[in-house]
Amino acid sequence: MITQKMKYALKALMALADEKAGDGAPLRIEEIARRSGAPKRFLEHILLEIRNAGYIASTRGRNGGYVLIKEPREIPLSDLLRMIDGPIAPLPCLSRRAYQRCDDCTDEAACRIRKVFAEVFWSYLLLIESLTLEDMVGNPAVADELLLAAPSAP
Repeated sequence: MITQKMKYALKALMALADEKAGDGAPLRIEEIARRSGAPKRFLEHILLEIRNAGYIASTRGRNGGYVLIKEPREIPLSDLLRMIDGPIAPLPCLSRRAYQRCDDCTDEAACRIRKVFAEVFWSYLLLIESLTLEDMVGNPAVADELLLAAPSAP
Protein backbone atom coordinates (compact mmCIF):
# COMPACT_ATOMS: atom_id res chain seq x y z
CA MET A 1 0.00 0.00 0.00
CA ILE A 2 1.32 3.46 -0.81
CA THR A 3 1.15 6.23 1.74
CA GLN A 4 -0.77 9.48 1.43
CA LYS A 5 2.60 11.23 1.09
CA MET A 6 3.41 9.10 -1.95
CA LYS A 7 -0.02 9.76 -3.39
CA TYR A 8 0.58 13.51 -3.11
CA ALA A 9 4.04 13.13 -4.67
CA LEU A 10 2.63 11.26 -7.65
CA LYS A 11 -0.18 13.76 -8.15
CA ALA A 12 2.30 16.66 -7.97
CA LEU A 13 4.59 14.98 -10.49
CA MET A 14 1.65 14.28 -12.80
CA ALA A 15 0.70 17.97 -12.63
CA LEU A 16 4.28 18.94 -13.52
CA ALA A 17 4.36 16.37 -16.34
CA ASP A 18 1.08 17.72 -17.74
CA GLU A 19 2.50 21.25 -17.63
CA LYS A 20 5.73 20.11 -19.30
CA ALA A 21 3.65 18.61 -22.12
CA GLY A 22 1.77 21.92 -22.36
CA ASP A 23 3.65 25.20 -22.33
CA GLY A 24 6.40 24.02 -19.94
CA ALA A 25 6.09 27.03 -17.65
CA PRO A 26 7.08 26.60 -14.00
CA LEU A 27 4.19 25.87 -11.66
CA ARG A 28 3.95 27.73 -8.38
CA ILE A 29 3.51 25.57 -5.32
CA GLU A 30 0.00 26.94 -4.80
CA GLU A 31 -1.00 25.70 -8.25
CA ILE A 32 0.59 22.28 -7.69
CA ALA A 33 -1.25 22.05 -4.36
CA ARG A 34 -4.53 22.96 -6.04
CA ARG A 35 -4.06 20.40 -8.83
CA SER A 36 -2.83 17.62 -6.55
CA GLY A 37 -5.15 18.23 -3.62
CA ALA A 38 -2.14 18.28 -1.28
CA PRO A 39 -1.84 20.75 1.57
CA LYS A 40 0.75 23.36 0.53
CA ARG A 41 2.78 23.00 3.71
CA PHE A 42 3.02 19.21 3.32
CA LEU A 43 3.76 19.54 -0.40
CA GLU A 44 6.76 21.80 0.25
CA HIS A 45 8.56 18.93 2.02
CA ILE A 46 7.65 16.43 -0.66
CA LEU A 47 8.82 18.69 -3.50
CA LEU A 48 12.10 19.31 -1.69
CA GLU A 49 12.77 15.56 -1.56
CA ILE A 50 11.90 15.17 -5.24
CA ARG A 51 14.06 18.16 -6.16
CA ASN A 52 17.00 16.80 -4.17
CA ALA A 53 16.65 13.53 -6.09
CA GLY A 54 17.08 15.43 -9.38
CA TYR A 55 13.63 14.94 -10.91
CA ILE A 56 12.44 18.54 -10.65
CA ALA A 57 14.01 21.99 -10.40
CA SER A 58 12.81 25.12 -8.69
CA THR A 59 13.27 28.74 -9.62
CA ARG A 60 12.60 31.78 -7.49
CA GLY A 61 10.96 35.01 -8.40
CA ARG A 62 7.75 36.27 -9.88
CA ASN A 63 7.77 33.73 -12.70
CA GLY A 64 9.31 31.02 -10.56
CA GLY A 65 8.01 27.67 -9.53
CA TYR A 66 8.74 24.01 -10.13
CA VAL A 67 9.44 22.24 -13.41
CA LEU A 68 10.03 18.63 -14.32
CA ILE A 69 13.63 18.33 -15.54
CA LYS A 70 13.50 14.68 -16.54
CA GLU A 71 11.20 13.13 -19.07
CA PRO A 72 8.32 11.22 -17.46
CA ARG A 73 9.59 8.00 -19.08
CA GLU A 74 12.89 8.48 -17.17
CA ILE A 75 11.24 8.55 -13.74
CA PRO A 76 10.71 5.00 -12.42
CA LEU A 77 7.82 4.57 -9.99
CA SER A 78 9.87 2.07 -8.00
CA ASP A 79 12.54 4.73 -7.34
CA LEU A 80 9.88 7.22 -6.25
CA LEU A 81 8.28 4.66 -3.95
CA ARG A 82 11.60 3.89 -2.28
CA MET A 83 12.51 7.56 -1.99
CA ILE A 84 9.20 8.66 -0.47
CA ASP A 85 8.03 5.57 1.43
CA GLY A 86 11.26 3.65 2.03
CA PRO A 87 11.81 -0.05 1.29
CA ILE A 88 9.00 -1.67 -0.66
CA ALA A 89 9.65 -5.28 0.31
CA PRO A 90 7.04 -6.82 2.63
CA LEU A 91 9.77 -8.39 4.78
CA PRO A 92 13.20 -6.93 5.59
CA CYS A 93 14.87 -10.17 4.47
CA LEU A 94 13.48 -9.67 0.94
CA SER A 95 14.71 -6.12 0.46
CA ARG A 96 17.52 -5.53 -2.04
CA ARG A 97 18.54 -2.12 -0.74
CA ALA A 98 17.61 -2.38 2.95
CA TYR A 99 18.19 -6.08 3.63
CA GLN A 100 18.05 -7.18 7.24
CA ARG A 101 17.78 -10.65 8.60
CA CYS A 102 14.55 -11.14 10.55
CA ASP A 103 15.22 -11.19 14.29
CA ASP A 104 13.21 -14.34 14.87
CA CYS A 105 14.51 -16.30 11.87
CA THR A 106 16.83 -19.23 12.43
CA ASP A 107 17.02 -20.47 8.81
CA GLU A 108 16.17 -18.07 5.97
CA ALA A 109 16.39 -20.80 3.35
CA ALA A 110 13.74 -22.89 5.13
CA CYS A 111 11.46 -20.02 6.18
CA ARG A 112 7.99 -20.69 4.77
CA ILE A 113 6.83 -17.13 5.43
CA ARG A 114 9.74 -15.76 3.41
CA LYS A 115 9.08 -18.19 0.54
CA VAL A 116 5.40 -17.27 0.19
CA PHE A 117 6.00 -13.53 0.42
CA ALA A 118 8.99 -13.76 -1.92
CA GLU A 119 6.81 -15.14 -4.70
CA VAL A 120 4.24 -12.38 -4.27
CA PHE A 121 6.89 -9.69 -3.92
CA TRP A 122 8.88 -10.68 -7.02
CA SER A 123 5.71 -10.56 -9.13
CA TYR A 124 4.91 -7.12 -7.70
CA LEU A 125 8.50 -5.98 -8.20
CA LEU A 126 8.53 -7.00 -11.86
CA LEU A 127 5.42 -4.93 -12.44
CA ILE A 128 6.31 -1.86 -10.36
CA GLU A 129 9.84 -1.66 -11.78
CA SER A 130 8.44 -1.63 -15.31
CA LEU A 131 6.30 1.46 -14.63
CA THR A 132 7.35 5.08 -15.00
CA LEU A 133 5.70 8.42 -14.46
CA GLU A 134 4.83 8.33 -18.16
CA ASP A 135 2.55 5.34 -17.49
CA MET A 136 0.68 7.39 -14.90
CA VAL A 137 0.37 10.44 -17.14
CA GLY A 138 -0.46 8.56 -20.33
CA ASN A 139 -2.69 5.90 -18.81
CA PRO A 140 -5.28 7.16 -16.32
CA ALA A 141 -6.27 3.56 -15.43
CA VAL A 142 -2.76 2.86 -14.07
CA ALA A 143 -2.80 6.12 -12.13
CA ASP A 144 -6.22 5.40 -10.65
CA GLU A 145 -5.23 1.89 -9.56
CA LEU A 146 -2.06 3.09 -7.81
CA LEU A 147 -3.66 6.12 -6.20
CA LEU A 148 -6.66 4.17 -4.94
CA ALA A 149 -4.25 1.93 -3.03
CA ALA A 150 -3.27 4.85 -0.77
CA PRO A 151 -4.88 5.38 2.62
CA SER A 152 -7.30 8.28 2.79
CA ALA A 153 -5.72 10.14 5.72
CA PRO A 154 -2.48 12.18 5.36
